[in-house]
Amino acid sequence: MSIDLPLSSAGTPLPHVFADEGKLLVAYLINRPDPSFDGKNPRSVSAATSNQSVAILTADPYLAFQFGPPNDEAIGGHRLHELGLRPYGAFEVLNSSWIASLENANRVHSSHRPELFSDYRHFVLTFHDSTLEFIAESFSCSLHEGAILPTLMEAVGYRAPVHHVKPVRFIDRLWRRI
Repeated sequence: MSIDLPLSSAGTPLPHVFADEGKLLVAYLINRPDPSFDGKNPRSVSAATSNQSVAILTADPYLAFQFGPPNDEAIGGHRLHELGLRPYGAFEVLNSSWIASLENANRVHSSHRPELFSDYRHFVLTFHDSTLEFIAESFSCSLHEGAILPTLMEAVGYRAPVHHVKPVRFIDRLWRRI
C-alpha cells in the first residue's frame, strides 16, 4: 500500500542512513524540479552540495531495517513487486511476513508474548539505486534545506561546520593506497 511521503529525487536521491539500537534516521534528496535545467547539462550533486531539499525520516524506536538492492531497474525481482512495490515510492506492507518471522524467532525468549509485535509496521522506500525496508510502530518526516550530510548530522545531534564535511571519492581512496 502506497503511503504519503515526499518523493525522492529520481536521479540522485543520495539516501543516507543513521541507526543505533533505538533510533533510525533516513535522509534523502526530494524531487524538486529545477525550472532552469534545459536537459543538456546535468549538474553533479554530492552529500555536501548545499541548497538541496532534504527529507529526514525518523523512526524512534524501530525494530529492524535493511538497506541495499534492488535498484530501480531490478525492482521487478523484489519479493514485494507483485504486491505493488514500484520504484521511487514509499509503501507500507500489510500482514508482513518479515514481522511474523521476527515474532516467531522471539518465541524462544522466556518473556515472549506475541502482542509485543502487534503494533509494528513494515515500511519500504524505493530509491534510484537502493531499497530501504524498516519495521517500526511509526515514523515522522521533516523537510529541510541544505546539504544532505550536514543536515543528517545535525538531526542526530552533531554540529559541524559544512566546510568540515567532505565526501571521500573512490579515486581519492585509491590514491591513498599507492
